[in-house]
Amino acid sequence: MRIFLPALLATSLPIAAIAADVENGDDLHFESCTGCHDDSLYTRADRKVGDLAQLGRQVRFCKDAVGATWFDDEVDDVIAYLNATYYKF
Repeated sequence: MRIFLPALLATSLPIAAIAADVENGDDLHFESCTGCHDDSLYTRADRKVGDLAQLGRQVRFCKDAVGATWFDDEVDDVIAYLNATYYKF
């Protein structure tokens, strides 16, 4: 599945998100986010994130809440991973 991800990203994300490293975002998400919640947070009917800007704000909020020391490009990686895997904005 990850083999086809670059093609998916090229057709579905804004230019800034294409440069993101989705595989790194997957790794960062696994290390820092799955301790608080599982994937059902992203797939539930009443999810709070409705667009890419909200997704970015939520990722940054959660990063700060758990004390993750991600650089801006790593935040972008997590946003790109979540968008490509769950949201598809």
